[in-house]
Amino acid sequence: MIAHSVRVRPSSDRLAREDQLAWALALVAADLTPVDDDVADMVVNRVIDDMAVAAASLARPPVTAARAQALSHLPSRGGAGSPVLGVDPAQRTSPEWAAWADGVAVRELDYHDTFLAADYSHPGDTIPPLLAVAHHVGSSGADLVRAIATAYEVQVALVRSISLHRHKIDHVAHLAPAVAAGLGALLRLPPEATFQAIGQAVHTSTATRQSRKGEISSWKAYAPAFAGKAAVEAVDRAMRGQTSPTPIYEGEDGVIAWLLDGPTAEYDVRLPAPGEPRRAILETYTKEHSAEYQSQALIDLARRLNREHPEAADPEQVRSIVLHTSHHTHHVIGSGANDPQKYDPDASRETLDHSIPYILAVALQDGAWHHVDSYSPDRAHRPDTVALWQRITTVEDPEWTRRYHATDPREKAFGGRLVVDLANGSQISEEIAVADAHPLGARPFARPQYIGKLRDLARHSVDEAEVERFLAAVERLPSLRPSELAGVHLTAPPGLLDGLPTPGGLF
Repeated sequence: MIAHSVRVRPSSDRLAREDQLAWALALVAADLTPVDDDVADMVVNRVIDDMAVAAASLARPPVTAARAQALSHLPSRGGAGSPVLGVDPAQRTSPEWAAWADGVAVRELDYHDTFLAADYSHPGDTIPPLLAVAHHVGSSGADLVRAIATAYEVQVALVRSISLHRHKIDHVAHLAPAVAAGLGALLRLPPEATFQAIGQAVHTSTATRQSRKGEISSWKAYAPAFAGKAAVEAVDRAMRGQTSPTPIYEGEDGVIAWLLDGPTAEYDVRLPAPGEPRRAILETYTKEHSAEYQSQALIDLARRLNREHPEAADPEQVRSIVLHTSHHTHHVIGSGANDPQKYDPDASRETLDHSIPYILAVALQDGAWHHVDSYSPDRAHRPDTVALWQRITTVEDPEWTRRYHATDPREKAFGGRLVVDLANGSQISEEIAVADAHPLGARPFARPQYIGKLRDLARHSVDEAEVERFLAAVERLPSLRPSELAGVHLTAPPGLLDGLPTPGGLF
């Protein structure tokens, strides 16, 4: 790996392109080093994972609206067009709009993969725009695999090194350049074009984190799709010779100087050397439960307490429940966020998804977690749940914060210690470091679990035969010919989507 030192430079320095972070990212995209077999296997897993969560969300209002927007646009003339998830692949749209619709479908349930370090990310958000463009231009499966591995490499490197959330910048500002780099790899663009696309993608996708604060709206699902669409459009402009703000990261009026750590900041971004395999996808992890990643291990802990200590689920027996956890968990999804909405039974699903007090209350009482039932208004309003929910708070524990930021995978943890004080004066104290589905967890996810997740989540929206047809195609992804890539798509049964309410818009 090569550490690229990134710091603010005055315009008078005339910083050479070759010394800019965006150029280093573009060189990763231009490297044609073959993808390792275990990386290719994980790429297949994550495509299956994205399709699973997208299938479960096809009928949800944000996805229905995004799909209607996409299908209002004819395919562009530069290729065959792109199918939209759930829709007959014969009906196509322009690739940036397919990226938009499919990106919302993948992100809607907050149920796919994650990487947490200096910042947050869902690297699986890179897959919908890459797949849309691959369909449009007729890429091979091998090219798509290399593109996905590249996008993960770039996003993980940025997330590991540069904190956005500290400055209230949304994490999709790292997603858009990752998609642009992945598209550069997919299309085998020269570094100059990818460099310009990365600069434009960063510039157009930098937004505040208000989308994840207070009353969280449906835009939470749209934000990554917007970044992916912006990256596709940036690549199109760059291919036409159009340039970007330069240097996008290091400029004295650029991202670092004014939006991040300021003119004196310096970051080391580690990227593969030429010829070095891209393996960052293996450092990421998916979700067994449809909730913010930092709640995954805690849902597993609550399920265990439901079996072993049912009294912890009874508000009449519980005086208080305190979760000792990391700074991030306490301040983002815990009581440290100071968001009263996190304790409101009338809060949106997106808000409850980011409320660890609510999630713990339901998981303690149900001993399970469901992507629909656990968020239903009836479930959120149940009196005994509300009573238990109000007794749950979080505090930061420096040791859990240290482990959250640890670089050693054996030390890195996203859990916490749950202390239940009972009305009878006794106390229950249990902890968990990583989710059961984590690579170091009690039941790590492998191909059978990804396939099981797809079959389970697609049960009500995609016929079993269609799921099996898709699996037969996607498991051969690294060797698919361009003519076979169309098989990497899921179509809902005829009529399923037609009857959904679809409010009209501008298009």
